[in-house]
Amino acid sequence: MTRFLSGAVGAFVEAWQEVRIHKTRVMMSLIGVAVAVCAITTVVGLGGVANQSMIEQYESQSGRPANLQLNASMGDGSAPSGEVMNAAWATAIERYDISFSSRVINSSQLVQFADGAMNVPTTGVDEAYAAMHRIRLTDGNWFSSADRERLAPAVVVNSVYYDRLGRPDLATQPTTVLTGQQNTTAVVIGVVSTSEWENQPRFYMLVDALQALPPAAQASSSGTSGGMATGFGGGSFGYSFGAQPPMYEVWVPPEVADEMTKALQRDVQGALGKDANVNVNRNDYGSWGIGDPFLPMKIMVGGVAGLVLLLGALGLVNIAMVTLKQRIREIGIRRSFGATAGRVFFSVMMESVAATVVAGLFGVIAAVLIVKNPWVEGLIGQGMVTDFPPFPVEAAILGLVASTVVGALAGLLPALVAVRVKVIDAIRY
Repeated sequence: MTRFLSGAVGAFVEAWQEVRIHKTRVMMSLIGVAVAVCAITTVVGLGGVANQSMIEQYESQSGRPANLQLNASMGDGSAPSGEVMNAAWATAIERYDISFSSRVINSSQLVQFADGAMNVPTTGVDEAYAAMHRIRLTDGNWFSSADRERLAPAVVVNSVYYDRLGRPDLATQPTTVLTGQQNTTAVVIGVVSTSEWENQPRFYMLVDALQALPPAAQASSSGTSGGMATGFGGGSFGYSFGAQPPMYEVWVPPEVADEMTKALQRDVQGALGKDANVNVNRNDYGSWGIGDPFLPMKIMVGGVAGLVLLLGALGLVNIAMVTLKQRIREIGIRRSFGATAGRVFFSVMMESVAATVVAGLFGVIAAVLIVKNPWVEGLIGQGMVTDFPPFPVEAAILGLVASTVVGALAGLLPALVAVRVKVIDAIRY
């Protein structure tokens, strides 16, 4: 084993010395190989960042895998008693030791801004919702258990809402007015990030606080774009959105999702009675069967990079054949002193392999510098990625393997020619 390793290292060193001697000839071909390896590795690396960005967007919308959603209704279509439902839910959460669960209510509240009132999408949640849906804060804090005791309800707004308020310092506990049969003053405690295509204000509030709000008044169509809301004089207030029953969510490991789905449905059904209709469904992207959305781009760029690698290999073959003709006498002398055909074959082929491996190494280093550049990460992530993945090891391995294979293929033909050289003819050459 030691003899084999020493021989391999010696052959590699010898091959590298030959490459250095003929570096001017091989430089252009190696540049092409390095560029191609860099392209392949960069595509795989950027694909990981882009894929993470898409995953986090999916998770912000539908929850992390596995996100289970429970909905319940009675036989006559009415909502079950809130007390009974909450008790059944709390019992199930405690029984199965579920760490992340949240009630969710999607509704709307009429909000009074400085330039008028408008209906604003409102999401009632529990504290764990932020972790379950990857809520990313740009300022302030998310809800905590202490916020349940506030006399003035706490709200977390998006950046558009924050801009409408004039971006006040959250340390001063700025307030916002929710208009209804009785106006409610809420305290803004945090700001969530907003995607570039989101241009409407929205906010989050704890479920219990949302359900405790008085019925919300509805703005007319003229009141949603600024201007004061109308329709209050006749007393035509909308129904209280807080009266709507919540939807229930849990975040569990994907491997137990099926078992937990059956258990939650069975337990809540038993608590509500036979007349209740209980449905538990998995809603996260892991259940959608989504493939790699960037596969076509990877194939296209990979094909172009493969073509560049092929051209680089052909250039190396041409250079190696020209160089071999100048080394025929050297090979003959080495064979006459006892060098085996295998050693000559390995030595000649390793010249191409050594050159392309070094070129591939430079290509991989360049790819790492490109992919992990903060500007590139920001461009690909579009400000929506919180957990940037490390540079994928498989991408670096792919680049090095590709460069090694190209070197082996480029050195195969010259190595076969070198082995077929007759000793006596080579010495006379």
